Amino acid sequence: MNYRYLPMTTEDKQEMLSFLGLSSVEELFADIPEAIRFQGSLQIPIALSEPETVRHFTKLARQNVDSSEYAYFLGAGIYDHYIPSTVNHVISRSEFYTAYTPYQPEISQGELQAIFEFQTMICELTGMEVANSSMYDGPTALAEAANLAVGGVAGKNVIVSKAVHPEAREILGVNAKAQGYEVIEIGCKGGVTDLEALEQAVNEQTAAVMVQYPNFFGAVEDLASLEKIAHQHKSLFVVSANPLALGVLQPPGAYNADIVVGEAQPFGIPMQLGGPSCGYFAVKEKLMRKIPGRIVGQTVDQEGRRGFVLTLQAREQHIRREKATSNICSNQALNALAASVAMTALGKRGVQEMARLNVQKTQYALRELAKLDNCQLVYHSPVFNEFVLKVPKSVGEVNRELLRKKIVGGYDLGRDYPELANHMLLAVTEARTKEEIDALVQGLGEIGRAN
Repeated sequence: MNYRYLPMTTEDKQEMLSFLGLSSVEELFADIPEAIRFQGSLQIPIALSEPETVRHFTKLARQNVDSSEYAYFLGAGIYDHYIPSTVNHVISRSEFYTAYTPYQPEISQGELQAIFEFQTMICELTGMEVANSSMYDGPTALAEAANLAVGGVAGKNVIVSKAVHPEAREILGVNAKAQGYEVIEIGCKGGVTDLEALEQAVNEQTAAVMVQYPNFFGAVEDLASLEKIAHQHKSLFVVSANPLALGVLQPPGAYNADIVVGEAQPFGIPMQLGGPSCGYFAVKEKLMRKIPGRIVGQTVDQEGRRGFVLTLQAREQHIRREKATSNICSNQALNALAASVAMTALGKRGVQEMARLNVQKTQYALRELAKLDNCQLVYHSPVFNEFVLKVPKSVGEVNRELLRKKIVGGYDLGRDYPELANHMLLAVTEARTKEEIDALVQGLGEIGRAN
């Protein structure tokens, strides 16, 4: 037998044709004119046996590069972080791995409690009052925040910093076009949002001011100044925050943010070719009834025992479509669980220590790279675990040379910011060792001398 699964045998096919009263498969297409039917064979490879298929894809897989064998300095939204071993053990359990929407609380207490704990930890990290049960990812969470703002405030536009992730801004633009509001982008100065330009742009028509913290370049934005500008015309202040960075940075809630969104990927979710990940969405209590998706609430049963239920789910489009707050009708429960397990395993002190390691290793890399004659550190704002480096060649050329040294280099900023051609965004997480950072510095130095 060549295949593990046989979806249809010859006998199966003959039995179906006999039941339909047909003598051949061709008779199924008798109503389609002969002139428009496809003639000949499709240009696809012939089928392989199962052993041949496994061998073929194993050979292809060996061409991939991963962070277990290469020093990995690519970030730009998806990061190589430590994942506690307990994460995979818990999320691999069948009651979590195969679970769907927990509509029946009496049989879904485990999943509901896990989501409730996720919401609680997100609130603690962000300094906000309410969080939902998760979103698909950070960019769509940002877009949902804009939709909420425009729907609840008199403004007809949202203002977003160009220091927000380019892909998130693209998603925001798609949503804005469908919802009929305008997105105004504000430039950067010194790697952070241009405060003067922002102040000139904000007016009574502004529903929300949206920034990233730390921003796409790794720089820590001045949330105190941004908040004052955002609220001077009663716009909502929306912050897209890296949750791991909040282990060392003041949470956006401390700066009077109205909505805080972001990616939970740094906690317990592998890079896995760029996704899936898990978004989070947290708000002030006054916005609780406008928050997209669902919320898990804590209650007690008739005997006073602690229990969990879906709360405010009548706002979802599967129940009351005309009252729906968004089109989000599910969540990333499995990835939210992974993030919850990771945060629980690390604990408050562990999250802080992990965040501090990101800062310390980044600072070491900055000091060493500053010694190179051929590379230049572009911005000088405080950073978390990413920074911008100007390199002597195109980023593509530099990355190809680094790859030969078993180093995955940074993100080519010229793809999204034409003025930053030959500029690389490097990420240094707690997973990088001193030896790997030294190898990166040496590799970049050698590329410069070769040039």
